[in-house]
Amino acid sequence: MGVTRRQMLWAGTGIGAAGLLAACGGGGESSKGSSSPTADGAEPRSGGTLRVGALGRAGAITRDPHGTQANESDYLVLALAFDTLTAPGDKTNTAPRLAASWESSADLRTWKFKIAEGAVFHDGTPVTAEDVVWSLQRLRNTPSGAARLPGIQAKNITAEGTDTVVLVSDYANAEFPVLTRFATFIMKKGTKDSELDKAPGTGPFKLDWFRGGNARLVRNDTWHGGTVHLDAIEVTMFETPQAMANALLAGQIDLASNAGAVAARTAETRKDIQVLRRPDDMAMPIVMRTAKGSPFADERVREAMRLVVDRDAMVKQVLSGYGTVANDILGTGDPAFAKDIPQRKRDLARAGQLLADAGFDLSKTYELVTTEDISGLADSATLFANQAREAGIRIKVVKQESGAFWEKTWKSGDFYTTYWGTNDSVVFFASKTMVSEAGQNEAGWNDPGFDASYRKVIGTADAGRRAAALKELQQIEHDRSGYLLWGMADGIDLAAAKVQNLPGLAGYGRVQLEGVWLS
Repeated sequence: MGVTRRQMLWAGTGIGAAGLLAACGGGGESSKGSSSPTADGAEPRSGGTLRVGALGRAGAITRDPHGTQANESDYLVLALAFDTLTAPGDKTNTAPRLAASWESSADLRTWKFKIAEGAVFHDGTPVTAEDVVWSLQRLRNTPSGAARLPGIQAKNITAEGTDTVVLVSDYANAEFPVLTRFATFIMKKGTKDSELDKAPGTGPFKLDWFRGGNARLVRNDTWHGGTVHLDAIEVTMFETPQAMANALLAGQIDLASNAGAVAARTAETRKDIQVLRRPDDMAMPIVMRTAKGSPFADERVREAMRLVVDRDAMVKQVLSGYGTVANDILGTGDPAFAKDIPQRKRDLARAGQLLADAGFDLSKTYELVTTEDISGLADSATLFANQAREAGIRIKVVKQESGAFWEKTWKSGDFYTTYWGTNDSVVFFASKTMVSEAGQNEAGWNDPGFDASYRKVIGTADAGRRAAALKELQQIEHDRSGYLLWGMADGIDLAAAKVQNLPGLAGYGRVQLEGVWLS
C-alpha cells in the first residue's frame, strides 16, 4: 500500500507559501531544536541516556530506510541514524539537514541541493553527491517511489561536482523542497540489502545494536549539524499507547512518544511528568467517495454530511479536548492556511434540504468503515453515526482489522475514516490525496478546477500570486472535496521532568532529538 498511515502520522513533510521563499534562499536555519538555556536558566549538559518508548508491532519491523515503515519505533531509529536532505524547522517549515542549501531554476523545474560541508558517514567517509544520487534513485525505484518523489524520474537525478545534486522535475514545482523532508534518507552508494543492519548513516546518532524492534544508538561526535548532548538513546517498542504510558509512569522509560489523550489525562495529575502538546498534529477525516456510483457522488450529499457533524462535541468527546475544531481543509498548520474561510457549523435543516434536493435515500443504512489503528478513530465513527441519526441518516459503523482495512477499504471504500499527520502544508495534501492523478486519492476525486488551481500554485514563484492561488485551492477543497475534517488532534508526548529541550514541532519534527539533554 506504499506510504502507510502510521508513517504519515509523523512524516511532517509540508511547506507553506510563507516557508517557500526562505527555503529557496538556501535555508539558513538549523532543523535541530534550539539548545538555549531553559526557563530556569540552566545550561544544556552533556551525558546520559534517554530511554524512549515508541509504538510498533513485531510483525511490521523493517530496517530499510527506503522501505515501508509501519512502525513509529523503526522510523525513529532510522531518523536518528540517517539524515534526510531537509527537515522541519522552528522558523520556516523547511530547514537544512544534510543539504545545507538549495535553489531552483527560473522555470521551477530544476532543483539543486548542496551537501553540508563536513558531512561524513558514521564510518568516517565523506558524503558525496554520488551517494545522494544513488540513494534518491534507490528511493524512486521503490514501489511507492513515484508518490515520494512525484514528478521526478530516476534518470533525472544527477550529480554536479562532488557536493551538488540536481533533480529535474517533469513539471514546474515550487514546493519541491517539501518532498525531501520525509523519506530521503541518505546511504552510502552501493549499500546492499543484506548490509542494511550495519549500513552507516550520517545522522546525529550511530546504531549500537538493534534487537526485536528495540535499539540503542550512541552519539555521533562528527555530526555535521552541531553538538549532540546525549551519550545515547535507547528505543523500546510498545504495541499500545497505554503500555507505553504505564512504562513511563513506572519510571522504566523517560519519554513516551505519541502517547495520546487518555494517557495525558492521567499524567497531568503527576508533577513529575511533563505533558507536551503539539497542535495540528493529526487529522482524522471521514472520507466520502466522489466517483460515480457512490452514494456520495453528489456534492450536495457531501455538503450535507459536513453540516450534520457537531464538531465541538467531536473534539470534546473523541479527543478529550486535546485538539481543535477543523474546517474541512487538510493542512491546518500551514502558515498560509485560509483562516478567513468561514467556519462551517452544524445546520441540520440545511443538511436535510440538501439531501432531499439530491434525492438521497434515507431508507437505506450506510456503512461507515473504520479501524482501531489509533486511539479515537473508531470512536469518531461511532459518535458521527449518532449525530447523523438526528438528521435521519442511518449509519452502521463497521470495524475492520488493520490489515484488511488498508488492503480492502482504503482508497476504494465509499465511506470510511482515515488519518494523517503531515498537517503543515495544504499543498502536500493536494499533491498526495486530491489531484486527480494522486497515488493516494482516497476519495476518488476528479475535479478539473481543483487540478488547475493546484498546478497554478506549484507553478507560481511570485509570493502574492501564489498566496491568492492557494486561497482558491482551499476554497474549492472546502466546498467540493470528499473530506469531512471535523477536528485536529494534538500530538501528545509524555516525559520525565529531567528531559529538557524536547522538540515541539508536529509530525516528523518530534523525532529530532539531537538537541535534547537531561538535567
